[in-house]
Amino acid sequence: MITELRTFISVCRHGTFAAAGERIGLTQSAVSSQIKRLEEALGFELFDRTGRSATLNAAGETTLVRAEEICALYAKLSELPDDATDRGLLRIGAIASTQSTLVARALEKLRKGFPLLRVHISPGVSMRLMDDLDAGKIDAVVIIRPPFGILPDLTWQSLVHEPYVLIAPANLPGKDWRTLLQEQPFLRYDRASFGGRMVERFLRREGIVVKDSIEVDEIPGLIHLASKGLGVALVPLVEAHLPLPPGVRMLSLGEFTFYREIGLLQRKPRASPPIVAQFAQCLREAAEPVKAVRKKPLTASKKILK
Repeated sequence: MITELRTFISVCRHGTFAAAGERIGLTQSAVSSQIKRLEEALGFELFDRTGRSATLNAAGETTLVRAEEICALYAKLSELPDDATDRGLLRIGAIASTQSTLVARALEKLRKGFPLLRVHISPGVSMRLMDDLDAGKIDAVVIIRPPFGILPDLTWQSLVHEPYVLIAPANLPGKDWRTLLQEQPFLRYDRASFGGRMVERFLRREGIVVKDSIEVDEIPGLIHLASKGLGVALVPLVEAHLPLPPGVRMLSLGEFTFYREIGLLQRKPRASPPIVAQFAQCLREAAEPVKAVRKKPLTASKKILK
C-alpha cells in the first residue's frame, strides 16, 4: 500500500492525476487505478469527483497528513535505532559532476564521525533525482537548482555557484565571445536539462542567434567536441572538469556571466533521517574551497582547484 500512498501524495502535490503521472512515470489511468485501490482499502473516498475533475475532500486532507507521516516512517526503516544510528544507511542522489569532488569531500568528513555508516549514491540528472526524492527512494539529492519553485515539504541548501563560460577550440582566433557565438557552429547543452535551459534563457535574453550544430547533455562531451574543432559551447565551469584539455580555451562572459547553482535538496527535518543533517553540514564545509576560488576573477583555464 506504500506505492498507493506515494501516488496519492504526488496527486495532492501536483494538482491532477495527469500531472502526478508525469512526475512518477505512470499513465493517468494507472494513477487513477492506484487511487481507487487506496480508497477501497480505506473504505472512503479521498476526492470529490465532478465530471473529469477531482478535488481533495475533508477526508482526503486528513489522510494526506497521515500518508506523509507513514511514508516518512517507512523511509526510515533502513536506519538502526538509537545509539546504532552510525550503522544505518544514507541514500543520496548526485549529478555526475559533483560525485568525485563535492560529494566525495563531504563523505570523507562524514565517515570520520560515522565510520560504520553505509552510503548508497544514485547517479542521474537533476529532474530524475528530484522525482526519486519525491517518491521516497532516496534521502537527499545534490543537484542543479530547479528552474521552478521548491515544493513546500522540501528544503534547499545552496552550495556552489558555477559561472558559465564560452569554450572554444584553442586555435580558433577571436576574443569577442558574442561574435564567436553568432559565427561559429554551436555545441548546445541539452535543452531538456536544467543547465541547458539556463543557456537557452541567456541566448534569448541577449538576443543571440546561434548556428546549432550538436546538442549533448554531458558537459565533458561538449568540451571534448570543442577540443576537436567542432564548434563553441556555453558550459558551467565545473571543478570536476578542470583543468581544461589543451585543445580548448576559455572566454569569460564578463558582466554578462550567469551561474549554475548547485545545492542539496531534502525533505524537511521532521520527515528526513537525522543523518541527512550531518551530511548537509559536511557538504557546506566541502563547498568552502570551491567558494574561495570562485571569489577570484576567472581569466584563463589555469584557474583550477589544487
